[in-house]
Formats: sequence, structure tokens, C-alpha cells
Amino acid sequence: MTEQLPKNIDPEQIESKWYNYWLENKLFHSTPDNRKPYTIVIPPPNVTGVLHMGHVLNNTIQDILVRRARMLGYNALWVPGTDHASIATEAKVVKKLKSQGIDKHQLSREEFLEHAWEWTREHGGIILKQLRKLGASCDWDRTNFTLDEHYYQSVIKVFVDLFNKGLIYRGYRMVNWDPEAKTTISDEEVIYKEDPGHLFYVKYPIKGEKDKFIIIATTRPETILADTAIAVNPNDPRFSDFVGKTAIVPLVNREIPIIADDYVDPEFGTGALKITPAHDPNDYEIGLRHNLPIIDIFNEDATLNEKAQFFVGKDRDEARELMVEELKKLGLLDKIEDYTHKVGHSERTDAVVEPRLSKQWFLKMKSLAKPALKAVMENEIRFVPEHFKNTYRHWMENIRDWNISRQLWWGHRIPAYYIRGDEDNFVVAENIDQALKLAIEKTGDQSLTKEDLVQDPDVLDTWFSSWLWPIAVFDGIRYPDNPDINYYYPTSVLVTGHDILFFWVARMIMAGYHYRGTYPFKDVYFTGLVRDSLGRKMSKSLGNSPEPLELIKKYGADGVRFGILSCSPAGGDLLYSDDLPEQGRNFVNKIWNAFRLISMWKVDENLEQPQINKIAINWFNNKLNQIIDYTDKLFSNYKLAEVLMTLYNLFWNEFASWYLEIIKPKYDKQRDGAFIDKATLEQTKIFFDKLMRLLHPFMPFITEEIWQLLYPRKNGESIVYAEYPKAEKFDLKLIEHFEDIKKAISSLRALRKDYNLKTNQPLNIKVRAIDGNYDNYFEPVIKKLAIVENIELVEQKPSGAKTFIVKTTEYSIELGDLIDLKEELKKLEEQLEHQKRFLSSVEKKLNNPNFVNKAPENVVQREREKQQSAKARIEALEQQINELKASL
Repeated sequence: MTEQLPKNIDPEQIESKWYNYWLENKLFHSTPDNRKPYTIVIPPPNVTGVLHMGHVLNNTIQDILVRRARMLGYNALWVPGTDHASIATEAKVVKKLKSQGIDKHQLSREEFLEHAWEWTREHGGIILKQLRKLGASCDWDRTNFTLDEHYYQSVIKVFVDLFNKGLIYRGYRMVNWDPEAKTTISDEEVIYKEDPGHLFYVKYPIKGEKDKFIIIATTRPETILADTAIAVNPNDPRFSDFVGKTAIVPLVNREIPIIADDYVDPEFGTGALKITPAHDPNDYEIGLRHNLPIIDIFNEDATLNEKAQFFVGKDRDEARELMVEELKKLGLLDKIEDYTHKVGHSERTDAVVEPRLSKQWFLKMKSLAKPALKAVMENEIRFVPEHFKNTYRHWMENIRDWNISRQLWWGHRIPAYYIRGDEDNFVVAENIDQALKLAIEKTGDQSLTKEDLVQDPDVLDTWFSSWLWPIAVFDGIRYPDNPDINYYYPTSVLVTGHDILFFWVARMIMAGYHYRGTYPFKDVYFTGLVRDSLGRKMSKSLGNSPEPLELIKKYGADGVRFGILSCSPAGGDLLYSDDLPEQGRNFVNKIWNAFRLISMWKVDENLEQPQINKIAINWFNNKLNQIIDYTDKLFSNYKLAEVLMTLYNLFWNEFASWYLEIIKPKYDKQRDGAFIDKATLEQTKIFFDKLMRLLHPFMPFITEEIWQLLYPRKNGESIVYAEYPKAEKFDLKLIEHFEDIKKAISSLRALRKDYNLKTNQPLNIKVRAIDGNYDNYFEPVIKKLAIVENIELVEQKPSGAKTFIVKTTEYSIELGDLIDLKEELKKLEEQLEHQKRFLSSVEKKLNNPNFVNKAPENVVQREREKQQSAKARIEALEQQINELKASL
């Protein structure tokens, strides 16, 4: 241990030094061996992404768990990687091409994909490099990308397998259409928002009956052009005469039937409902029941097509306004009401989702969901916090078939091959060669060639690849019995946000049971959302989200890790402010200064170990083991924030403020140094070593720096693989006794301050055991830290002495020997008069109506606080004066 340490630590310098050291020595790399595995797979961030505060939280938690597992002796592996993110990435590439004057549709698929790969190579690794700045101990040699060749093949293999099992089918269904991305999206990707709008009451003429109308209420008058019926409830007497008659659709003058259907809610609008099967999922179901025609009036981008007959080429919003104007002109608009309703928006683009009938690929989910639901409800898989089980159960019990096709080019292309372009005649195969073989078998046509096969242009939903993540990263789909999948799978824990419980977590569980016959992870730890101090979700648009790399530069990675975790309850949202990483940085400085302090102590071989040092070592050893035992229990329940704050308190308060103060040697001017006995310094270094190992998973850089300086280390040695401290037996009574001693010392220090006693003036105190039991074990500590010369055990409290009680022990000090009582009384009375004058001036303001009514509220509030403070001070001074007078 060196004596010449810099006064301040440079986080950027030690972070770079030690991270490179860890990489050079491959300390994060894992291969199967005879140890027990501990595996975490990273929730793969989008290849388009950059580090944000949610990533900082999620990856800090993962790093804590995997670093601790390594130290506990597990063969720990953290697999990194990124997701190709079909919609997001394609949108980025399209935007870039547009800025260069290139339209995606002017390119061939292959040309577009060249641009997409170029963009991915340029931007795809950014977030993983940023994670290194945070200290993430991933095995970078195992980095996966969901479009890597082995991964691509795995996804295609699963599609073919599920199709052959009858679980994947192609169907004409109502789907969610994102008109901006021009693709379908799943139900889970639709975010419903309360949008302000209007309810338009429209009159439909009745055929053959002059001036007779049926009135409907709609939020979307532009879709009137696609109406094929009007429906009423069969039990609604208001419309019994209308059923069976024919209504006329405004503008297009189409004749449509008025039908009866139980679905119609008599309480909504007028009780009559326009039926537009092409543009509403419920209307579609009614249309099927009544064999209604379907008129699709929208293009892919939500502009109106020729089938609308009016407003062709206009956007749906503009068409709505134009339709309202036309209805007014025709006298068919009865009234307009303000109306707030839930509108579906695309999670990726925020565009209003358009229900659309389309031929798409679907995966049947009910049979896949059953074992996955059972696993969670019977705690084979544990959710932390547990309350997410209820949300999970509701979704799994009401699961619908998954629309897995997307109208994009970037992604895993659907392995369906249409024979001579016939969409109703296709085969599904892993590649074109297998497809040709199947096509010949299916048709009996030996003349077929590859040119006769046209592959489906769509790609698979991004989640269809990522639901295989824990299996495919170990190549367990292509090679289900390979050494990696057999060793590392199932994984140990998944750390993720609860917002993707359905998108990802539930589907990974389904894939795990279907393809491996067991769970993909034993525990799922759900993180909350990172919010600002006002409780708002952090976002770029609000400007309330700090840049993580800037925070790391300012506060150091250890400080940022401390800050983000210290306020993070499992599953609960956390309120972030810069005070938190600042507290973390201050803690790093505290650790460094404590280490500098002991590094400056010199060993005197002739010094015997003082009794007080033996006492301090005995106490702190017990306290340390108590905390190790306590935090082990917290870790088992993923209460990581509590672990961190417990260790923070252990180091800052127990170790630095109490233990080091007890053993700290006096500075010897003659020998120019602070000299300590060898046994105490060695034990202190052992304590420091254990504290660094306990803190390492949370704050890896400062702990590595100090661990390396504590003792001579060989090249390649690291705290990364140092043994995590194990709890030994501890004496709880001894620990509790010292807590009482701390209170006694604090009370003696406060008393010294209250009566202006000199800091170095020794006290003589008398102690009375109220219950007759007195333990003098910690008397040397009281004497040193409270500067007490003599402690006398008495049976009665001395009269006139200043007294305080800690549990069953009464401490007394006779102040008469320490202060000039008359002089002290005079000082106190002067202070009392000053406080009374001050209080009078404050109350004069508060009793003035002009001040109270006209001054800003915060100014008035400050005066009230001054009033309360002055009253409290006066009360304390009067009590001290009375006690002094009693002693005179």
C-alpha cells in the first residue's frame, strides 16, 4: 500500500484504465466448465438506439447481479446484443435516403437492404460501446445481432416448424395498420390515448319515404363513403319500424339495409350504428354475420382511393373536414358535439392506427400460452414484484392470434414461396432449394424451376425474432444439443421493463416451453420507469432527460450507477435528479479519502495493540458480518437499492465515522507521522478489502482501484473474481450495545456544544445503571471519542448535574467544575434577550395585514419559519437558564 496517493481521484482515468484491463485479461469471458452457471441475456436494445436513462438503470442492475455472481464462484455470463428493429430502422434508412433525394420505392429490395446494412454498420454498435462506459461486464465475444446469419436461420427454422405444426396460417383478417410506416402492427403495439374530437350526428334518408331519416352518430364521417348497412338493437322500440327498410348513404347515394344486431348499444349516440366492415373490427364481425359487402376506401398511407368516389387522394383528416362541409350543404348534418375518445396510435410512429382488412400471417397462441401461464401462476418462474402476475394472467387468458407479418424489407423475410405468383398456392421452406423440392412434390410438375417461385415480400414482426433470444444466442434452435445451450440454458434472471411484459417476456416464456420444455429464466426482475423530480416520464420532447454520457463525464460511472440505483424500487418508477449521482460522486470521494487516511499511517513494530483497538475491531467485525447476512437476504429478493444504501451507511457511518475514528492514531510531530500497531493496520486493511468486495458490484471502478492498491497484486488479478464476503457468526447484543454507546457519545458531544465547553477539555462523568446492570466494555471508546477522563459508577444521580439517559443507563456531568456558572448564566440571558427581540420583530411583520396580504407567499412563509425557530430557541435557552440557576 503506497503512501503517496493523489488528493483527488480522476474517475475518467481509472474507468479507462480498469475497463481496458478487464478486456485485455478477458475477465468477462465465459465458457462451459464444471462450475454452476449464472446467465443473463441482455434485453437487446434497438440497433438504432443510443444510451438513455432507462438503459442506464436496466444495465446497471444486470451488471450488479452478474458481477456478484462471479464473485460468488458462479461461471457468470452476460450475453450482449442488439435487435434489428424492423420498423424503427427502416424508418431511419428511409429518412436518410429521402434527405439524399432517393425514394425507397425507386430502389430494388436488394439495393435498399444495402443501404440498411450500411446504416447498421455505421450506427449499430454505438449503444454497446456506450454500455462499456457504464462499466457493463458483458462477454463481448458473444455479442449477437438478430440479423446475424445463425440467428436469421434460427428464426426461419422456427417459422417453418410452426407452420408444419399447423400453428402458423395465412388469413384475411382485420389488422392494425400504421399508415406512416405502411405496415401492420400487433395489438400490443397500439397505444390508446384520450384524444379530443367530435361526435357528428348524420341523417340518412329512408328510401321511398320523403323527409324521413334515421340519424347516426359517428366520430369518423369520412368513412360514411364505405358504409354498407345501418344497424340497430333488435330490442330498441325506437327503431322497430326501421328494420328491414333501406337507407341512402349521403353523397354516394348507395342503398344499404337497416339491420338488427345485438352488438348495438342503444345508449351510444342515437342508438343507430353505421356499419363499415372494411374500417372497423366490430363492424367487420357484424358484416360477417349479415353477409354484408366490404368497401375499402383507404390507400396504404390513409389517403382515400377511387372506391370512395369523393375526395380521392385526400388525407383522411382533410377528407373528414370536406365531408362535414358537404353534409352541411345537403342539410344532412343534424348537430356536432365535442367528444373525447380513446384512439389507437402506433407505438413506433405515433400515427393514428387504421383498422384494415388484409391477408396476413398469424400464429395461433392459445396452445402456446397454456404452459407459459401455468409456469408463472405456479411460481416455476418468479416475477419481482409479484403483482405483475395478475396482469400477465389477464393477458394470457385472453390471448389472441399474433399477426406476425410486416410490410417491410428490413428483417427476416417470410419463408413462403408462391408457385408462379399464385397467392393461394404456396409452400413454406427454409430456403429456395427446399421450396422447389416441396413445390414439385405438391404440384407434381417436374418442370418447375426456382424462377417459378416468388418469395413472400413481407418480413416477420421484430418480436418474432426476439422471442427466441435466450435460445438463439446459444444457437439452440439450429443445434438443440450443443454444449452452450445445455450449459447456460435456462438462464438465471431477466431484467426488463414491465412495459414489454407481453411483447417480449410472455412470448419468450412460450418459446422456452415449446422448444426447450422448460422456462427460459428462473426470475424476472421488472424495473420501473425513470421519471424526473416532478414525476414526468423522461423524454427528449420534454427536455427533461439528461444525457447519460455527460452525466458519466461529470460524476463518474460509479457516481451515476449509485445515483440511478439508489432511488430504484423493483417494479416501481423512480424519481431522478442530479442530486443522486452527485451523492454517488461524494461517496466515491469519501471512500478514496478513507483509503488515503489509512495509507498514510505508519507501522511501529514496537507498539502493542491497544485495548481500544481490539474493542473496535471486535465490534466492527460483528457489525460487518451482520450487514453481510442482512444484504444477502435483500439480494435474494432483488432489493438492490436497499442493499446499496445499507452498504453506503456501513462504510460512511460505521466504518469511516466510527471505526476509523476509534483506531486513528495521533500525529507524532517528533517522528513526523501517525504511527499505529501492525495488527490493527492489517485488520483495517482486511476490513477495507471486504468493504470493497461488497461494494464492487455496485461501484466497480473505485473498488478495483483500491483493491489493487491494498496489497501487491499479480498481473491479471482483479476484484472481478475476488471472493464475495461470506457472513460469519455475529454477536447481536454486542452490536446493540455499541448503538447505545454511540447515542451516549453523541449526547456528550451535544452537551459540550450547548454549554460552550472547550473541545479538548476532558470530562468526568458519572454513570448509574437504572436496572442494576452495567457493562463497561466500551468505556475506552467513550473516553477517546467524547474526551472523557474518568467514568465513575454511582448508585445515585448527583444533585444539580446535567443528565441524560440511554436505555437503562443514566449519564451525569457536574457542570459547576467546568464552567463559570454566573458567567455562563449571563451569556445565556443575553442570548435569550436577543432571541426575544428577534421574535418580536418577526411577529410585528406577521401581525401587519399589509405584509401578510401583499407579500409573496414564499416570503411570508419564511417569516413564519423564523418565528417557529425563534420560539424553539427561546424555550431551549430558558430551560438551560433554569437548570443553571438550580445549580447556583
